[in-house]
Amino acid sequence: MVPAAVLIVLSTACGSTRAPVAADEFTDRAREVAERWQSSAEREPWVAGFVPLRNLTLEPDWGHMPRWVGRSMINSAWKLETDLPAKVPTSAKLRWADESTQSVPVLTAAAAYAGLSKPKSFVDEKCPAKGCRPLRVIAVARGEAMMPSSRGDVQVPTWDFTVKGVPEPFRRVAVDPAVMGGPPRPLDRRIQEVDTYEVRTPTELQLSYTHGTCDTTYGSRVHETPEAVVVDVDVRLNDDVEACNGMGKADRIGVTLREPLGRRVVLDSSSGVPLLPRSHVRLFEFQNYDPRRS
Repeated sequence: MVPAAVLIVLSTACGSTRAPVAADEFTDRAREVAERWQSSAEREPWVAGFVPLRNLTLEPDWGHMPRWVGRSMINSAWKLETDLPAKVPTSAKLRWADESTQSVPVLTAAAAYAGLSKPKSFVDEKCPAKGCRPLRVIAVARGEAMMPSSRGDVQVPTWDFTVKGVPEPFRRVAVDPAVMGGPPRPLDRRIQEVDTYEVRTPTELQLSYTHGTCDTTYGSRVHETPEAVVVDVDVRLNDDVEACNGMGKADRIGVTLREPLGRRVVLDSSSGVPLLPRSHVRLFEFQNYDPRRS
């Protein structure tokens, strides 16, 4: 199939970083990826549970924040100046766009505040006297927010902490991390080749991928099982290239399935991780990061 129009982006690659994969090698790899996914403990939470894909302390609207707030947050300069509700909340329901729900236990305000205010591991120095100030928590209330997950955007319960002098509250996801799933890890720590996909028809997908400017795309490949669709793009460095710039291309290419995609998971053949439809989230980048510990 012929790739769609390209968008030029910066890349660290000089030409392709991929080793060419022959058709039979792709089939063997795709079978391995599909079998691994089917038996993985990561599969059930991904397709039927709650796997958060963002920090549990939700990002505020930085455009409306005083400049000192960011530095104070990095340095965990929190100061609690109100009593936190002691009662253990009743369970809550997560709600997805497809109207599916999941009942989950809710953390106490104290547990949520402990997650919000815990020291950052990467801070090397204390707040400079003129650079940040205490984040004085003066009120707390229950709330709700939307966040990305493996099953799409989901409405979650939050604890909202009001800080004196800050125009909007700091929101912490109130779901107990013990009932969350973690992001699937890459197989063999290989790179993620396909970034995302879009469903064009029940049997046609459009894959988005990135490659070097000195590469040629020879087509797309797919391996199907009843539970998964494993995809790959055949990209190779041009044989006559002696020197190449450091640019990359964000490209698109179609792939045709034998059966409608339905509820099957789309997997990247190289990394083995599941792909999210029409998303900028790349699970390869989560290999050293777990939102449950954020």
